[in-house]
Amino acid sequence: MLLLVGLGNPGARYVGNRHNVGFMALQEIAKRHGIGPWRRRFQGVACEGPIGDVRCLLLLPGTYMNESGRAVAEAAHFYRLSAGEVTVFHDEIDLSPGKVRVKVGGGIAGHNGLRSISEHIGNDYRRVRIGVGHPGDKDLVYSYVLSDFAKSERPWVESLIGIVADNAGLLVRGEDASFQNKVHLALAAKGFFDEDDKQ
Repeated sequence: MLLLVGLGNPGARYVGNRHNVGFMALQEIAKRHGIGPWRRRFQGVACEGPIGDVRCLLLLPGTYMNESGRAVAEAAHFYRLSAGEVTVFHDEIDLSPGKVRVKVGGGIAGHNGLRSISEHIGNDYRRVRIGVGHPGDKDLVYSYVLSDFAKSERPWVESLIGIVADNAGLLVRGEDASFQNKVHLALAAKGFFDEDDKQ
């Protein structure tokens, strides 16, 4: 069993926010892999099913972002999962829009959702960092991530979450480099950025 977590804020007003791209990605994974239905569990909503031949629990915390760790810890403890069996999908302002990077452990770069998870289960979980870009001024970050993606951004956002979902099988098998490469090449093929753009 692996635990896949999408980060975001619950409620209709946050649905299109940059901060909710983790929710978007996980919901698309569930949809494309036929996993459901979503049920209220673990201080959020969860569904369970296979991605490829790996059984997975998908969790959207119903706490607000800065309390995400409570929901993650409850699910992880219930299934006796270590931090290494948890993968968290989240927005990343230090990556250009549309870039995706996977890493295990490391810093939290001021992300309150990651801070909460690290406080509850330790730091050695895997992160799927989904680039949303930076507003250019640190004082604008809060309002930027809690704003909706612009209409002009929606094509790459929709393409990206679809590509992430289609390649989730690579992630759950631990093929992180292959996953990153597939996502990058698929987005490049759609013309969202150049194939040699390696940020």
